[in-house]
Amino acid sequence: MSEDWKVVLVVFSFCILGWRPSSINGDTDPNDAGVLRVMYSSLNSPNQLTQWSSTGGDPCGQSWKGVTCSGTQVTEIKLSGLGLSGSMGYNLDSLKSLTNLDMSNNNLGGGIPYQLPPNLQQLNLANNNFNGQLPYSISQMTSLINLNVGHNQLQNQLTDIFGSGKLTSLTTMDLSFNSLSGDLPEGLSSLSSMTSMYLQNNQFTGTINVLANLPLETLNVQNNRFTGWIPQQLTGINLQKDGNSWSSGPAPPPPPGTPPASKTNPNHKSGGNNSPSDAGGGGNNSGIGGGGIAGIVISIFVVGGIVAFFLMKKRKSRRSLSDNEKVDHQPFTALASNEVQEMKSIQTSSTINTKAFDTTASINLRPPPIDRHKSFDEDDFSKKPTVVKKVKAAPINVTSYSVADLQMATGSFSVENLLGGGSLGRVYRAQFDDGKVLAVKKIDSSALPSELSEEFIEMVSNISQLHHPNVTELVGYCSEHGQHLLVYEFHKNGSLHEFLHLSDDYSKPLTWNSRVKIALGTARALEYLHEVCSPSVVHKNIKSANILLDAELNPHLSDCGLASLVPNADQALNHDAGSGYSAPEVAMSGQYTLKSDVYSFGVVMLELLSGRQPFDSSRPRSEQSLVRWATPQLHDIDALGKMVDPALQGLYPVKSLSRFADVIALCVQPEPEFRPPMSEVVQALVRLVQRANMSKRTIGNDQGASQRGDTPGTNE
Repeated sequence: MSEDWKVVLVVFSFCILGWRPSSINGDTDPNDAGVLRVMYSSLNSPNQLTQWSSTGGDPCGQSWKGVTCSGTQVTEIKLSGLGLSGSMGYNLDSLKSLTNLDMSNNNLGGGIPYQLPPNLQQLNLANNNFNGQLPYSISQMTSLINLNVGHNQLQNQLTDIFGSGKLTSLTTMDLSFNSLSGDLPEGLSSLSSMTSMYLQNNQFTGTINVLANLPLETLNVQNNRFTGWIPQQLTGINLQKDGNSWSSGPAPPPPPGTPPASKTNPNHKSGGNNSPSDAGGGGNNSGIGGGGIAGIVISIFVVGGIVAFFLMKKRKSRRSLSDNEKVDHQPFTALASNEVQEMKSIQTSSTINTKAFDTTASINLRPPPIDRHKSFDEDDFSKKPTVVKKVKAAPINVTSYSVADLQMATGSFSVENLLGGGSLGRVYRAQFDDGKVLAVKKIDSSALPSELSEEFIEMVSNISQLHHPNVTELVGYCSEHGQHLLVYEFHKNGSLHEFLHLSDDYSKPLTWNSRVKIALGTARALEYLHEVCSPSVVHKNIKSANILLDAELNPHLSDCGLASLVPNADQALNHDAGSGYSAPEVAMSGQYTLKSDVYSFGVVMLELLSGRQPFDSSRPRSEQSLVRWATPQLHDIDALGKMVDPALQGLYPVKSLSRFADVIALCVQPEPEFRPPMSEVVQALVRLVQRANMSKRTIGNDQGASQRGDTPGTNE
């Protein structure tokens, strides 16, 4: 018996000494720990998050509040109902093992981060103050089961992020109590596992036909602006539909030429497809009536005529091509121009900038399909005469880096070297062996997929041709192993956003003269992009975070040309429509133009004047939108004095302030046609500087280039 007890004691002692919870080792994955530290800072370092820290600590080993780990990986973050404010931070896609993220019932604001943890199964952001749109990264979450963003301030049309075919696990989605508008996107029809959907209390329009064939058990569409008929397939489920403008009586016949198996055809019942409710319609099974036959015959003639027209056109184009193949690029350009004219005749829309179709370099040897996810401004930029897509030559005026080079310089893209995260990717500080310091932008794969390496090289070639004293210079690039990186000059004073909104006790606030200088330099950069470059370059992402300041506080506009050339950039940028920078027409249509850039620049000028952020959910509701709050006061000198950034302590010329406000008022007008071109903005700011008798030393090099002809570095 004693021997048995010895064995038992030895085994017991081994268990006691050898067993330790894996999290006690303090071995949290460095990337996971870094992301949580950034999150803590972005949440305004709240006291209720016990054990959390922005400078160190170990989330798993120290049992940070709401954090669950498995081994060294963070698997759950549950911070519901803690009264948290601020934002969720960035770089969240580094949390590869996170399956549950619950930030519900707090006071979080701004946009939902554009890059979320990719392997989430549960995402709950309900009952906050999030604005803008759903991020595109949700479309890539193959494991997502439950999505809840109800009771927020999401607005504008619901972007079609659901048609990726990857959300096959999604069973429950709650978008209720937001301000989402427009028709339901077609991609919703691909949610093959969806059983519960909550869309109530939004401003959706159109029909709900795209939901007809989903395996829904519960659907709430109350209090929207839906019209049309309830599909027959949805009448046997738990359906809540009050507060809409549903049609009654028999459904109308389908348009001529509609395929008979279409689920929206109430009169034809082949293939077992159910149809919209035809209560009182009699259910005619006798086939198509005489009117329907006549319509189909007419449709056949019309379609036949169109097909014949394009066949003739195509035959002409082929003949033209065979005649001109011997003459290098000149006939190729002419052919492309003809094809563009054909596209113009087909694609008609009041919201399309017809100038954007005058492209030659991006046309293939046969008419290309129209890419409906691509901004027309991308076509506009592709007209640059030095670029021909047939030739995929590496840029010769910038340095090609290897991934290994950039990993060494950035410490393997460590959190310590992270400068910031934007809509299209993250930026890291890179220090090379020769002491040179540069900034490396790692373009996100959702904006530029790895298979588009040739397009990336072409993009680098385009951007490398942009040269202006107020435009951040591209000095290199990297395209290896599916990675796309851009290397820019580094400006040690950081961004204007940091100066205005993240200043610490040791940094001095910007003087009024410096603010005018920054506005003028940024205006010159935009004038160069809009009116000197040919064709014009639409920036699409003007904000204070993209205005970098050098040692003399001269502004350098970053990301120039990037958003116009990255294939999926608009999807990433449109998600930020609620950030406060986007022009009203962008929020409505998703289309960026020169005039939308002018609006965004006006918002930056408002930031310079007031010191406020474009959208601040921590302020009273009437003051959250900077433009909405400030615009009525811009011409009231007394109100204007109260709007000025308190950090200026009254040290500014009153007349200069008033003229500055006048320029802002022109730029942020809701109607794009009334906003001035950037050359007029530059001239107005130059006059402001001259009238205020600012010294040439104060303004720096900006004083000497008031006219477009004097602007240096404008060669293409």
